[in-house]
Amino acid sequence: MTEYGRRTRRLPAPPRVVWADLADPKREGVRAWLELLPDEVEPDVFEPDPPKRLTWSSLWPSRPEDRVVFELEDRHGETALTFILLAAGDPPDDSKAGHIRKRMNQLLFAELRYTYGQ
Repeated sequence: MTEYGRRTRRLPAPPRVVWADLADPKREGVRAWLELLPDEVEPDVFEPDPPKRLTWSSLWPSRPEDRVVFELEDRHGETALTFILLAAGDPPDDSKAGHIRKRMNQLLFAELRYTYGQ
């Protein structure tokens, strides 16, 4: 697989909490966070290794073989969350890759972060 995006940021929750939120992103309740756009689909979860790593299927039907790998590292009670975008075949063009990277940043480092009170 070819990597076409990667970013690491801190989230103010421990890895076990962040991992659970990523493993069940459509969970109902107070901290529901994954609001999909019309061109997105709910991901399947692969290769769970709590609370260190898991993989999502693509959110984008136009890129069904892509994967999003999450790596979680404890940083003094917070989580250093890394997402890695992987293409099974050719990576998307620059425009599509930019859109996907921006959307993952929004979902994780804005929407998910807000559920932790920040």
